Amino acid sequence: MAKSPVGSKDNPSQFDVIGKLADDEPYFVIRAHDPLSSALVELHAYIGAGQSGAAHNKLAEIMAMTAARAPRPASSPKYRETFAISLAMEQWRDSHKE
Repeated sequence: MAKSPVGSKDNPSQFDVIGKLADDEPYFVIRAHDPLSSALVELHAYIGAGQSGAAHNKLAEIMAMTAARAPRPASSPKYRETFAISLAMEQWRDSHKE
């Protein structure tokens, strides 16, 4: 049987943080099922690595992917919740400074 892919539930990344989350720490999961998932994760990696040119190119690719038709309507409750999670993350970070 083939080994599960890295970053999966059966084969977590060495940097997996799910088990390290504080009980009140907001988090957001991007699943492979999402058509933008791999591009968004790659964009995050480029930004974190300080590769602004590659990040710009990846963002342009994402924008092109969604230009014709967004994966979900803008009125989706899922988007409203995503913005709420983003705000909760910012507020949590502000109140848990190291």
